[in-house]
Amino acid sequence: WIRGLGAPMANPNEHAEGMMGEHAEKEYADFEARVKRTIYIDHLSPVVTRQVIRAALSQCAHVVSVEFVENYTIPYDIPAAALVELDDESQARSAVDLMRDFPFIIGGMPRPVRASLARPEMFPDRPSPPGSKMEFLWLKQGDPEYDGMSKLKSLAKRQEAENMALIKNILEEEKELAAQQQIMLDANYYKYDLLENIVQNGTVKNLAGHYRVNLFDG
Repeated sequence: WIRGLGAPMANPNEHAEGMMGEHAEKEYADFEARVKRTIYIDHLSPVVTRQVIRAALSQCAHVVSVEFVENYTIPYDIPAAALVELDDESQARSAVDLMRDFPFIIGGMPRPVRASLARPEMFPDRPSPPGSKMEFLWLKQGDPEYDGMSKLKSLAKRQEAENMALIKNILEEEKELAAQQQIMLDANYYKYDLLENIVQNGTVKNLAGHYRVNLFDG
């Protein structure tokens, strides 16, 4: 406090800290609201795009945004999971229930995707909770926590190797599936093209006239 002839004046630093605190609380409240209306989807095909996810979910919800979750443990820039923000929490819960109750295929993946309600730790841009503090500590050999961190590091390396093997297997499955789908698309295109040519060159009318069939009955 600053003494003067009039009433005591508040410290401007305290006022600024109070304003910053209010801003942080509002920012985190908005973030929590976004988390509640967002769903997490994994088991995605590596070829899935934002447009494909929007189209797939349009039957049950309105998609506000799609953000792919990066996997920093592999050298491939491919999507495996995504955070999908919807209009509200009700749509988010309905979408998760739908994908849990029924096989939900996105982008031709041979297995259904998995869905769950998002959690704050899934967001790379999450703000810090108001009043929280972060402390960092460098560990060296002989510290009590050193052995535990060494085990975690070894576990992370083993998980990275397992992820690499899994990703390579998924990419091979995707390549084979894409080839099968292309064969089916080509076959269907050939059938429709053949039917269209038959109709356009008058073959159908000639056959109908020969067998005295009225094409316009019924």
